[in-house]
Amino acid sequence: MEPPRPTPRIGDPSSAAQRAADPSGWSMGEQVRAALEDVLGARRDIRRFRPDPVPEELVREVLAAGHAAPSVGHSQPWRFVVVRDPATRDRAAHLADAARVAQADLLVPERAARLLDLKLEGLREAPVGVVVACDRRTPAAGVLGRATFPDTDLWSCACAIQNMWLTARALGLGMGWVTLFEPADLAGLLHLPEGVETLGWLCLGWPDERPPEPGLQRAAWSRKAPLEDVVLSERWPQEGDAAPDAPVSHLRGPAADRLVGSTDAADRLLAPPEALGVLDRVASRVAALAGPGIAGGTLVLAGADHPVTAHDVSAYATRVTYDVLTAAVAGGSLGAAHARAAGLEVLVVDAGCATEVRGATAARPRGPQGDLVSADALTEADVDALLEAGRVLGRDAALSGGPAGPGLVVLGEVGVGNTTVAAALAGALLGLEPAEAGELVGLGAGSDDAMVARKRAVVAAALERTGASPGDAAGARRALAAVGGPEVAVLTGVALGAVEAGAPVVLDGLATCVAALAATRIEPAVQAHLVAGQRSREVAHPRVLRALGLEPLLSLRLRAGEGVGACLAAGMVLATLSARRETVRTAEDAPGQDALREDTAGE
Repeated sequence: MEPPRPTPRIGDPSSAAQRAADPSGWSMGEQVRAALEDVLGARRDIRRFRPDPVPEELVREVLAAGHAAPSVGHSQPWRFVVVRDPATRDRAAHLADAARVAQADLLVPERAARLLDLKLEGLREAPVGVVVACDRRTPAAGVLGRATFPDTDLWSCACAIQNMWLTARALGLGMGWVTLFEPADLAGLLHLPEGVETLGWLCLGWPDERPPEPGLQRAAWSRKAPLEDVVLSERWPQEGDAAPDAPVSHLRGPAADRLVGSTDAADRLLAPPEALGVLDRVASRVAALAGPGIAGGTLVLAGADHPVTAHDVSAYATRVTYDVLTAAVAGGSLGAAHARAAGLEVLVVDAGCATEVRGATAARPRGPQGDLVSADALTEADVDALLEAGRVLGRDAALSGGPAGPGLVVLGEVGVGNTTVAAALAGALLGLEPAEAGELVGLGAGSDDAMVARKRAVVAAALERTGASPGDAAGARRALAAVGGPEVAVLTGVALGAVEAGAPVVLDGLATCVAALAATRIEPAVQAHLVAGQRSREVAHPRVLRALGLEPLLSLRLRAGEGVGACLAAGMVLATLSARRETVRTAEDAPGQDALREDTAGE
C-alpha cells in the first residue's frame, strides 16, 4: 500500500498530480476576473479633487497595495513619502507649474496650448500626496536580477504605483500621477538623500470628476492604440515587414515669431542688416532659442577607446584618450582651456576608456565592443543606455545656468581611432556604398598615405558588413550599434537632451556632426537647434554638414578635437550677443536709415 503524499504545512500544498489534472485550477473564478477587468478599464488619471479628508485606514490600504507589488530580487525598493502639509503641496505645485510652462515652450503651438489647458491643480486640491521614491543606494550587483537590468528597481516601483492606482479606484478614490517636475527639485523639496530617486507625485483624494475615458484621449492629445498595434509575434519585424509606429514626438524648433523677433531686434542696431554675415544669422537663431540674454554654456567632452585601432588606423596610442580626458578633468587640456576662454563650463564624460578616468562622469558600455569589420561596435542595449545617459547629461548641461534659461551646449570628443568610426557611421547614415569609402576618409590626426589606405579598407569593410541605414530613428540606432562609438552615442543623446531643454547645440568636427546627424534621424526637430562651429580637415565633414543643412562659422583647417573649434565658435556667438546688448538701437523710422541702407547696399 502506497503511503499518502506528505502535505507541507508551509508553502505550496498542491501536488504535481493535482496540477496536471487541472492546469487552470489556480483561477480565482469568473466573478473575480470580471471585477478585475472592471477596475482595469475604469482606472483614470484624476486631475480634479474634493477637499474632503481621506480616512487614514483607506490611505493605509492604498499603501499596503503598493507594498504588495512584485520587486526585483524581492528588494522592495519603494519608499512612500506621504504629504499632507498644504504648504509643501503648494510648493510642489509651484515646481510643477514652472516645469509645465517650460515644457510647453518645447512643443508645437497647438500641443503647447493643449498642455497649458490641462488641469494640474490636483497637487493643491488633493488632501494627500504620495511621492513614490526608489531607494537605489544598494549597488545593482548586490540585488538578484539587477546586475544585468540595473533599472529593474525603478520598474518595481512602477508596479507598486499600478497596484496603488487600481486599489484607489476600487475604493472610489481618485489618483493622479504628476511627473511635471525636475527630479532634483522634487527630491530637494522632500530632503531625499543621494541615491534615492523619485518617480513623481501621486495625488490621492475623493475625485471631483468621473471621466468615462482617459483625459488625454478625451482632450484629443492622443488615442489608445489597438492591441494589434503593440503585440509582435516571435521577434521585432525585419526590413520590409510591417512594423509598429514609433511614439509620436511633439518637439519643435524655435517658433517663427521668436525667430522674426530676434532678427528684427538685430535690424534695429546701428549697423547694416546682417553686418556680421553668417555669424549674425547664427546669433539671431541662438537668441530665438535661448533668449538674447544668454551668456554662457557647457562643453560636454566625451571620450572612449575603440577596438578598431587594432587595424592600425591611428598615428597615436590609445593611452592618449585617457591622458586627454584626465587633463580635461583638471582643466588643463586644450579643449578645457578653450572652453574656459569662451566662458563655458566643462563636463568631462568617460564613455569607455580602458582605464576609468577619475573625476569624469561615467557613461560606459557594459557589453562587448567590436572592431566594425567583423563585429558590431556596440550592443543595441548599450546604444539605448548611452543615448539615455546622454539625454540626461544634455538636459542637465542645458539647464545648468539656472532659471535664466538654457545655455549653449557645446559638443566635443576625444578618442584615438574615432575619425575612422565617424567616417563609417557617416557612410551608414548617408546611405553610401562601400566603394565610396574614399570619399569619407581623411588624414585624421596625422595619418600617412598607408594609414589612410587602411582606414579606407576598414570603412569599406564596415559598410559592406552593415549596409546602408534607413533614414529613421530605428536606422540611426542600428547604425550606432553597428559602426558607432560609445562617445558618439553619448553625444547623440546629449544633443537630444539639450534640445528637449530648449538649448542651442554647437558642433565641432566630424564626430560631433555625425552624432548630431544621428540625433536628427531620431528627432528631426533637433536640426533647428544646431550650430556648426567649424569645418574641419576631415574629408567627410562637408558632406555631413550638407546633410544637416548647416553652414559652419569657422574654417581653420583644425586637426584638434576636444571641442576646440566649437568653443571658438561659441565664444564668437556669445560675444556677438553681448555686443548686441551694448550697441545703440535706432528708432523705427529714424532719419538716415534709408541712407544707411543705400550706402551699404553695394558692399
